Amino acid sequence: MSIIRADSIKNRAGNSAPTATNGFIVTGVCTATSFSGNGAGLVGVASTDNINTSTNAVLSGIVTAGTLSVSGNATVTGALGVGGVLTYEDVTNIDSVGVITARAGINVTGGVITGNGSGLTNLSVGLTTESISPSGITTHLLLSSADDHKVLATGNVTIDVTGGTEADNHQVRIENVGVATVGFSTAFKFPSGGTPTLPTASGSFSLITFTIHKVGAAGTILFAGASVDFS
Repeated sequence: MSIIRADSIKNRAGNSAPTATNGFIVTGVCTATSFSGNGAGLVGVASTDNINTSTNAVLSGIVTAGTLSVSGNATVTGALGVGGVLTYEDVTNIDSVGVITARAGINVTGGVITGNGSGLTNLSVGLTTESISPSGITTHLLLSSADDHKVLATGNVTIDVTGGTEADNHQVRIENVGVATVGFSTAFKFPSGGTPTLPTASGSFSLITFTIHKVGAAGTILFAGASVDFS
């Protein structure tokens, strides 16, 4: 085995590094201000202070980093485990086994939200109101578009219904804006088969509530109750 002791090695012209056609075998520490070239054959690289690459970096196994900064796109084809807080924007899918905190709110533009909503707070649930003014006609309440129905009646008025969904609840607020005789279609089923007699005087008020028992070609059935004459 030969030993070369030298403070500096240059090429024959003395103006650049020598060319090692068959490479160098270094059994100790190799220190350089920079490395260039194809590093595909490097093995056993345990850690570095910085990794800078202008092409794709493919990492397999566990990658531990104090800080990981990605200025472009990062693609994770497998699972991503985060022990701390993960902050992100504009994601396509979220599958969480823990709590998701949305500081600016949640905007759902498609699909549905399912699950147990017993813990939801600050929900505003309101009624959709339909207002009609029938005079001497049979009028139809639109059960599919409203659940609160205000009827300003004059003359002989019969209240019927159209549409609706089984088990939905509705209320009908009747005000006589003139002398009015208000009746109901056969869809309304009152207790004991009796139809309530509503006041006829102008300025009288009555309230009818009902639950849709069934709808369909065979006919609509409403289980109704009445509170009359609030005048």
